[in-house]
Amino acid sequence: MDLGLKGKTVIVTGAGSNIGRGILLEFAKEGSRVVAAERDEAQGKKVVDEARKLGGEAVMIKTDVTDWDSVQAMVKETLRRFGEIDVLVNNAGGTTGMAPFIKKRREEWDKEIRLNYWGVINCIRAVLDHMVERKQGRIVNIASASGQIGLGAIDCAVYGGTKGGVIALSRALAWELGRYGITVNCASPGWIVPESADHTGEGSFWKQWGYDYFSPERLKAAIKYWPIPRLGRPEDMAASVVFLASERASFLTGQTICVGGGVAMW
Repeated sequence: MDLGLKGKTVIVTGAGSNIGRGILLEFAKEGSRVVAAERDEAQGKKVVDEARKLGGEAVMIKTDVTDWDSVQAMVKETLRRFGEIDVLVNNAGGTTGMAPFIKKRREEWDKEIRLNYWGVINCIRAVLDHMVERKQGRIVNIASASGQIGLGAIDCAVYGGTKGGVIALSRALAWELGRYGITVNCASPGWIVPESADHTGEGSFWKQWGYDYFSPERLKAAIKYWPIPRLGRPEDMAASVVFLASERASFLTGQTICVGGGVAMW
């Protein structure tokens, strides 16, 4: 099926690790021109090299999505290189660790809010003037099942709150931007586990604490209760994101697809 993405310019934030990596490589397979907007230069360049081997045109632009100036510079450089931006995938995000709300420090909440919510706002605002002027664009925000169901936000309440905010923001912007030919949707992962530690950067939560918390025993116990009893992989998320960014989804906006084996069904 031709998704109409060949030659399109796609920005993926946090493209160096796990979900972001999978998304960037899937767009490269579709023949898109991909931009890895990533803090971790080494990991970002590694993924860009993989994308180029797939035949895609790919560049790495060091970006801190929490810094407005950094985001603006990334968008400006993308336009300088490719002349247009067709798709923005807001993937950069994460949590500082799993702990009850009352035991987390305020600076941890601040970090999660800046990364998961302000980061999305910064990137959307930075591309909007260009998309509005062209009267076309696709924005796909990576949310989380933690923002949809309380069970998914156990020991990560503020993280879940930011992801719920991303879903609400996406719906509001879908109303505002549809008249300009811009769609705004969310892909919401459940537990998406990297195939290999090499597929995550040093700054990834998987390297910092994720592999210890999401132990094989914990993962095995969890999937028994899911309608589809298996772990999610980056390619599962990538397939949904690429669809939402494609011409096949041109009449679909303000929606949230949960890629979590049925853990959230609304």
